[in-house]
Amino acid sequence: MKVLIINGSPRKDGNTERLIREAVGVFEREGIACDLYSLAGKAIRGCMACGYCHSHDGCVLADDVNDLAKKLAECDGLLVASPVYYGSANGSLIALLDRLFYSARCDKRMKVGAAFAVARRAGTTATFDELNKYFTISQMPVASGRYWNNGFGREKGQIEEDAEGLQNARITARNMVFLMRSIALGKETYGLPETEEITPTHFIR
Repeated sequence: MKVLIINGSPRKDGNTERLIREAVGVFEREGIACDLYSLAGKAIRGCMACGYCHSHDGCVLADDVNDLAKKLAECDGLLVASPVYYGSANGSLIALLDRLFYSARCDKRMKVGAAFAVARRAGTTATFDELNKYFTISQMPVASGRYWNNGFGREKGQIEEDAEGLQNARITARNMVFLMRSIALGKETYGLPETEEITPTHFIR
């Protein structure tokens, strides 16, 4: 089994990465392969609404999104972590996720999702909710922890003092492993749930 991990922080070796490492330790002990991607040093543009992905396999922009789409297709779970900027996720991460989820043609149903938000003080719950929406619109079960998936610290390494945040990262990772394994067994026995073609509607009469 494999988990794709997206670190939405532009800071290398920061608090977001440290929180991710806590989850990675659980995955590795459980024999789950980890495919880590970091936004540090990357310039990711937002969606241009050009419609290219409607008729092609992937996004027209030549950056990491199309490679990540292939990795998303192969993974059993997706973990996304972000620092909090102005009560929201890092803008580059949102640009990446918008394009990834919209342009990736793979079936995302029953891939397990989990999100983490890291802040100095506030904005983590709003960011946590924002990231979870990518999972819930894609029929992806969300792995929860024992609290909201927060981590706290401003300077590099300060999250080491957030014992509860680090503990919750481990708990969430264990719950991801359980769900991924359970879903794999369910797919073997029952297959995926029946689906339907989308019926797009709007409110203009």
